[in-house]
Amino acid sequence: MSIAAINEQLLRAIGVGVALLGGKDFSFHFHNDTFEEWFDNPSEAARLEDVFEDIDTQALKEGLAANGRYTTEVRFKKKRRTMVIALDFTATREANQDIAVLVCQNITRIRELESMIDSYSMMVERNTRELKREKEQVEKLLLNVMPRSVYEEYKTFGVVTPQLYDPVSVLMLNFVGFADAVTALDPGVIVTELNDIYSSFDRIGEQFGCERIKTIGDAYITVAGLPDPTPDHARSTANAAIRFIRYLERRNASHPHKWQCRIGLASGSVVGSVVGIQKYVYDIFGPAVNLAGELQDFSEPMQISVHDGMADSLTDHFEMENLGTRAIAGFGEQTVWHLMDNRRPADTKQ
Repeated sequence: MSIAAINEQLLRAIGVGVALLGGKDFSFHFHNDTFEEWFDNPSEAARLEDVFEDIDTQALKEGLAANGRYTTEVRFKKKRRTMVIALDFTATREANQDIAVLVCQNITRIRELESMIDSYSMMVERNTRELKREKEQVEKLLLNVMPRSVYEEYKTFGVVTPQLYDPVSVLMLNFVGFADAVTALDPGVIVTELNDIYSSFDRIGEQFGCERIKTIGDAYITVAGLPDPTPDHARSTANAAIRFIRYLERRNASHPHKWQCRIGLASGSVVGSVVGIQKYVYDIFGPAVNLAGELQDFSEPMQISVHDGMADSLTDHFEMENLGTRAIAGFGEQTVWHLMDNRRPADTKQ
């Protein structure tokens, strides 16, 4: 077997089409069987542009003249399948005649794989963006039900260690006549009203360093001094409580539905932790929470009640009215005070 025949057999085996073209007019002088299989059997009179209608012969000439090589790709239909063939032209000279050697390689599968990779990359990028957005939404939701430091601990370790906070001040608020309002008003109206009010309470509390713990129906609980210690935690909750009532008074003046609240304030210790496994929520327990709840029951509408121990730390900044001694379940006899809104310029923090 001659060298030429061996080379031809190898070229067929590796699926490469080969053609020899005139260097001047790009007429076909030779082509192997693979070339013929892909592009039929060009006649000797056929030129390159007869087989490849879209090829830029001017660019081909310039490329061969400048670099001795020129590469491009062509696409065509073959048995209802689109094939992509890479064309590699190399200029040479044989027996004083300019020759262009054309090597054709089937890169259909390569382009298909590249397309699949591009599609996969786009899908991964899209999914990554969606996962990032969902993660941000989950983080936002979790930060609405627990302090950031607690969330960071939960994210890192998967659990939250119960923590004793002492001292802190707790504000507990309930609305007057809420049961009647639920019966009289449309549920959608109730939810809209509470969402508006609680959102405003959150903004007010944030101004004074209060961390809203939870809402249960008409009950709103916020605390100062948690998770980071705050020396003036009592003043923080007192200022927030006064602003809550001011806000409701302004709102009632312009809204058809009137809301009145009772507020209890108490200082002491609490334990904070995440409760639950699947439907988890951050909550606080302890004497300060229980006492604030009891004091809230003693309050008249739009009134803030404070126990004796907390009143001592507020008398220099707020006007206090002694409501007398009351029997408080779990705490015995205690003096209860009414925290007044004296609107002193030094205390005005809107």
